[in-house]
Amino acid sequence: MKSQTETISLRKSLLKSKMKQTIADRELYLIMIPFILYYVFFVYRPMGGLQIAFKDYSVYRGINGSPWVGLKHFIAFFNSPYLYRLFRNTIIISGYGLLFGFPAPIILALLLNEVKNKGFKSVVQTCSYLPYFISAVVIAGIVTSFLAPTNGLINIIIEKFGGEKVYFLSKAEWFRTIYTTMGIWTGVGYSSIVYLAALSGIDMQLYEACTIDGGGKWKQVWHITLPGIMPTIITIFIISIGNILNVGYETIILLYQPATYETADVINSYVYRMGIENADYSLSTAVGMMNSVIGFILVMLANTISNKVNDTGLW
Repeated sequence: MKSQTETISLRKSLLKSKMKQTIADRELYLIMIPFILYYVFFVYRPMGGLQIAFKDYSVYRGINGSPWVGLKHFIAFFNSPYLYRLFRNTIIISGYGLLFGFPAPIILALLLNEVKNKGFKSVVQTCSYLPYFISAVVIAGIVTSFLAPTNGLINIIIEKFGGEKVYFLSKAEWFRTIYTTMGIWTGVGYSSIVYLAALSGIDMQLYEACTIDGGGKWKQVWHITLPGIMPTIITIFIISIGNILNVGYETIILLYQPATYETADVINSYVYRMGIENADYSLSTAVGMMNSVIGFILVMLANTISNKVNDTGLW
């Protein structure tokens, strides 16, 4: 009886301690409220609409009035003649992004970290950040103007060197290169911020010790800088693996055309066409849901492998 009383008393004291800590940190919890409300109303609450992936959804009947059809729409997608093309293009374009786009901000952060002139460093950072904050519509318009077949800057340069003008955006073989290059240009500066933050946390005494031992810049980067930011690199890489099927469809829709569907059409652009243009909401929801489930599985696998190999992961 005594031990039970002591347990209850201990629980009450712990509860009081937590209450006091909560009251002391009330400003932090107040700051969290808008973000919690955002996720509740705009992320988790709309998830109830995912049930239309298993229904023949009708706008007039509504979600509750539409009949259940089970896995009909999933089966229809897997039997679609576009299935192979969509997965192939999505994986290849995402692969280009991981191969060329993922290292780009790391390299930029390493280069900026070596710049001693603060004014020049600020100018470079500002110029590299700016494209990220420009609308995708404007970016697509700039790229279209640069690649215009008649008066585009790229074609003018090609013509000056004796080449023939090319309508790049109508050539299926050029689309992936254009999209990847544009993605690097718009995102490299903003993505480098997290690596610059990680670099600022490395102890400068390690560099001094390496210099005393005769280590040059390359050895400092290889043995101090990269290991110091490796947890950040692994975390970002795991997140990127989870988004491998979520290619930015907005830019693709703005740039592609029927002539480039063979290399440009991805899962998200197919979802857009089915849902918005063809009003097939059930099919588009089923494809989007499948996309999210695969992304979740990929994150779990990448995190598990990372924990076993490097003892570093998201959790």
